[in-house]
Amino acid sequence: MKTFLRLAARSAWNRRFVLSLAVLSIALSTFLLVGIERIRSDVHENFAQSVSGTDLIVGARTGPVQLVLYAVFHIGAATNNMRWTSVEALSADPAVAWTVPISLGDSHQGFPVLGTTPAYFEHFRYGDGQPLVFRAGKLFDGLFEAVLGADVADALGYRLGDHIVLSHGIGNPNLPQHTDKPFVVTGILARTGTPVDRTVHVSLAAIEAIHLDWQGGAPIAGFAIPADMVRKFDLTPKTVTAVLVGLKNRAAVFAMQRRVAGFKEEPLMGVLPGVALDELWQVIGIGERALLVISTLVAAVSLAGLVAVVLASLNERRRELAILRALGAGPRHILLLLALEGALIATTGTVIGVVAVAVLLPAIGPLVLTRYGLALSLSAPTPTQQLLVAAVLGAGWVASLIPAYRAYRYSLIDGLTSQV
Repeated sequence: MKTFLRLAARSAWNRRFVLSLAVLSIALSTFLLVGIERIRSDVHENFAQSVSGTDLIVGARTGPVQLVLYAVFHIGAATNNMRWTSVEALSADPAVAWTVPISLGDSHQGFPVLGTTPAYFEHFRYGDGQPLVFRAGKLFDGLFEAVLGADVADALGYRLGDHIVLSHGIGNPNLPQHTDKPFVVTGILARTGTPVDRTVHVSLAAIEAIHLDWQGGAPIAGFAIPADMVRKFDLTPKTVTAVLVGLKNRAAVFAMQRRVAGFKEEPLMGVLPGVALDELWQVIGIGERALLVISTLVAAVSLAGLVAVVLASLNERRRELAILRALGAGPRHILLLLALEGALIATTGTVIGVVAVAVLLPAIGPLVLTRYGLALSLSAPTPTQQLLVAAVLGAGWVASLIPAYRAYRYSLIDGLTSQV
């Protein structure tokens, strides 16, 4: 076997310029297949960890996915808000360690505005328990101050000290604006790869202040409260969109979920973020599965190219194979020689592709994190990635049997007479 393996390697080396194209094709397809699977798993992990450390998301009774969509991803609108008295009752529960109320419904140039409290920046976690970090500036302190996500600041070119005007409502570019109460940018958050990046953060009191002289989605005719006068009013919110809840003991999450569901003052529900995010991924994960199918087809085309290259070279090698037969090599030896040669090509291309994934993805990881907010992990290959590599290797070895079988059928006389 060693002799045939050495002979196959030397034969392939003698035709290295032609076979290098097949090796490169297999390497690229392996890189694409394994790389997409690696990125897919990292995207799934980043998606599943859009919010971490939060035990429950509480809001008005609706579907779990809908609650997560607007509470975490700030997409859509709540069917109903929950009362502030319910937030206070929830915060007073002995099992609750902290609560973070959030209020949605306004926007700025297409980006959602989130009203919250300083507790949001203290307790909100994403990824593997990572806290929010300021790229520049600080937390809002005054009433009309705002903290921007990285995407908002970068897309609109905002810097600290710039003034912005919020719009009433979401999803429409021609929304009425709160022009009489502009906000100043006091902080810009570092990129997280979560919906935080696309969010403008202000205080709950500010949300109340800009709506003091509004009713029914429009300013009250003939009535306006100047920005310097709003502090004379009670700015305690009447309702909020949802509440992020952290428990003292995570083992009590299901008991707390039942207490929320049985809340008598108003119909509420508590959602486990991880469970709801997994349900949501089942809906939106079709695209990444389609990419995996496309990369699989690319790998199949590359293996077909391997077969084509080896088959095309058989006519040129018929004298070589006939001489081997004349020297005593049997048809099975020719079959083994060609099969080993094809397997070497497939293995070399696959190994190069896997090494490229292991080297290039971590190398571009910081750039991807900075620009796109996607954290590419440096973990060992997942079982799925190992299975894909094994599948490419197996398919390459099987594909190499096609030209090997063709050579197996060549007879000694056919080989000697074809070149004279």
